[in-house]
Amino acid sequence: MLALLALYGLHRLSLLARFRWGRERKRWRVPVRWPSVTVQLPVYQERTVAARLIRAVGQLRYPPGQLEIQVLDDSTDETCAIVDAEIAQLRSRGLDAKVLRRTDRTGFKAGALAAGLECASGELVCVFDADFLPPQDFLVELVGAFEDEQVGMVQARWEHQNRIQSLLTRAESTLLDGHFVIEHTTRFDSGLFFNFNGTAGIWRREAILASGGWQHDTLTEDLDLSYRAQLAGWRFVYAPNVVAPAEVPTDIAAFRSQQRRWAAGSMQVARKLTRRLLAARQPLAVKLEALAHLSGNVGYPLVLCLALLMPLQASFTGARPVLFAPALFSVGLLPVLLFYGLSQSAIGRPWRARIVDVLAAVALGVGMSLGQTRAVFSGLRREIGVFVRTPKCGDAPPVRRYRSHGAGVPGLELAVAGWIAAGGAWAIELGRWGTLPFLALFVAGFGWVGILSLQQWAARERPHRSGRDARTQGAPCELSAPHPTSTP
Repeated sequence: MLALLALYGLHRLSLLARFRWGRERKRWRVPVRWPSVTVQLPVYQERTVAARLIRAVGQLRYPPGQLEIQVLDDSTDETCAIVDAEIAQLRSRGLDAKVLRRTDRTGFKAGALAAGLECASGELVCVFDADFLPPQDFLVELVGAFEDEQVGMVQARWEHQNRIQSLLTRAESTLLDGHFVIEHTTRFDSGLFFNFNGTAGIWRREAILASGGWQHDTLTEDLDLSYRAQLAGWRFVYAPNVVAPAEVPTDIAAFRSQQRRWAAGSMQVARKLTRRLLAARQPLAVKLEALAHLSGNVGYPLVLCLALLMPLQASFTGARPVLFAPALFSVGLLPVLLFYGLSQSAIGRPWRARIVDVLAAVALGVGMSLGQTRAVFSGLRREIGVFVRTPKCGDAPPVRRYRSHGAGVPGLELAVAGWIAAGGAWAIELGRWGTLPFLALFVAGFGWVGILSLQQWAARERPHRSGRDARTQGAPCELSAPHPTSTP
């Protein structure tokens, strides 16, 4: 297990060796002809953030008559009324804004985007999730990239509004920064495949249609379309200098549901496209990096297996090289620490904050491995599963927020933490001090996630005041039909 994880560590080192953050990034000139743009806003039960999203999009700077705004609203609660009121305000200002509602949620977000695309007027299609607040110049800064007719998609970098809200949000933000600051930057600069992240990006409509359109046979329609488009010959552009703020999940249940969807979806895409990727006429470096990207979540089962094996190794009394395991562990762990540490340094986080953030991020990743292992294996099965939205808080008071729904046995990670702690006791008894820092990291990670999930489960199970269902689910919306509960 250590040797396999060391391979993932070496892969991160290869990314770090090619990473260049300080280089001057291209800023595209003002287009000779401004292309028409459709901004799509897929929302579902988003009463806490829908209004501010629509208002932010209404402030986007773009030539009059060339911008269309679509709210793809699948909601069944009071989000509908909020959306209608905000769209009416935009229309009163002369903006081309409309709401599209479906009679069912077939295909979930992918289905909504596909339905909106059928009646969209734009040559380019920009997508924002409900918790994003795009800056006014977002479109103006990026559409120039499409003067190159081979460019199919431009992705901006995510920033995190609630980064410092808690230790959990700091750790989540750090994990995302590793992806957006180092992985995306290095892959783009090196001419490798990278992906659209489902939001804060602009697509050429022709690229979507020519690549097979939005498909909902995986839980990560964005990753799926990204690879199909690049395999079809479209070029992607990453613009790390253009930032779109959003929020990260504020509780462990929301974060776990988000990460489960991403892990299962990435394995579904790997199962769907690996054969096509290997047969493609692409350089070997592109294929290898793409395979490493799509299979990256396999690291979670490896971490879990390692966690279960470590106490046995620590208690083993037979003869063995004393430094063998710690050396391999270091090859797997140190590149991860450097990876996230460099991402925080690149965005200017103070060094004291970086230490806390990086350690918290690594511990969180370790603690998540139990649930993520389940997600990885579910992604290898043929069942698609249900697209579970991530609840957003926005600026709403707690009484107005949606509740996150957990899955699995709450606090099960504490059992794993206890097992590893026992291994630590055996290691101390045998004088194997070199294993203690690694065991401590695993105890901290599983213990932290276990305690957070148990606390949230206990809070959710407490009796609530009257009106509990109305606060958590919202009143039905007469304009939408009830959603089907089965997977399409």
